[in-house]
Amino acid sequence: MSSPQFEAFLTRLYIDADVCARFLADPDSESARAGLSPEECAELNQIDRTGLAFAAESCRRKLAHRRQSTGHRSLWQRLIQSRRDP
Repeated sequence: MSSPQFEAFLTRLYIDADVCARFLADPDSESARAGLSPEECAELNQIDRTGLAFAAESCRRKLAHRRQSTGHRSLWQRLIQSRRDP
């Protein structure tokens, strides 16, 4: 089972290009800076770096597209608007 810090760090790797770049350049330092345990740092050292970079870029593009297409409206705001429209 992974810690909340581990899960949050993985999320940041996928959505924050700067964090991902720092991690790819120096995984040990960036993992430790995130407050991960030595075991979690060791686990992240085994990650497929090419796959991570590809998946992170894909995720960031999807997020950017979603933000553009929704005009930054939240899901809740879109649901309310759809109920108002006939």
